[in-house]
Amino acid sequence: MRVTGKVIAITGGTGGLGSAMARRLAQEGAKVYLLDLKGEEVARNLALPFIRIDLTNEEDWKSAITQILGREGRLDVLVNNAGINIRKPVEEMTIGEWNTMMSVNTGSVFLGCKYAIPVMKKQGGGAIINTSSVCGLVGHKYTPEAYTASKGAVTLLTKAIASRYGQFNIRCNSIHPSTVDTPLVAQLFKDPQRKAERYGEVPLGRLCDPADVANAVLYLASDEAAFINGLSLAVDGGVTCY
Repeated sequence: MRVTGKVIAITGGTGGLGSAMARRLAQEGAKVYLLDLKGEEVARNLALPFIRIDLTNEEDWKSAITQILGREGRLDVLVNNAGINIRKPVEEMTIGEWNTMMSVNTGSVFLGCKYAIPVMKKQGGGAIINTSSVCGLVGHKYTPEAYTASKGAVTLLTKAIASRYGQFNIRCNSIHPSTVDTPLVAQLFKDPQRKAERYGEVPLGRLCDPADVANAVLYLASDEAAFINGLSLAVDGGVTCY
């Protein structure tokens, strides 16, 4: 995959999924920056630069982009990967919790695109990859409605950006993992019913591995995906094929 020398920023880059993406892209020769609120130790272990950022704050975004440009002079790929999930059904969730979910899951993607696009236009192109979810493609009865709504917004924001900014050689695509095998999910699966539900819905019979998602990101970031724009790429073992 041709990402050698590409400058790539990953939000939520020190989390389980983000760090898997970062490791894979760095293995292929990319210059990867980890953008997150915490996680310096993870960044040190990966030997990758870390930029502390509140992803819902415009000034932090301006500073992060300025730092990357100051060091590298360009930004080839932005992976908007950060997200949260407040696990409450709609009738139990407060409007404050709803707004928090939207601010992080959708607002951070909006801000990332807002500040990456002018850079990419000036340099003649780039790629934006947004982490959505299977919940950004279908309603999912095991997932809170606010999370589904936020990821659905990411899906269509991706397509809207792809349609408007493709003329500037800026590609924008989204990835849609099913339940990913992370330490956080392992805690969730202490409940045997939840574990059975999630395994039972996957035709391939296993959870999504972080490496599955990282490989999808690698493809969309690479020159091999030069004509892929506005795609909603499910990485779900067939969950959404019904």
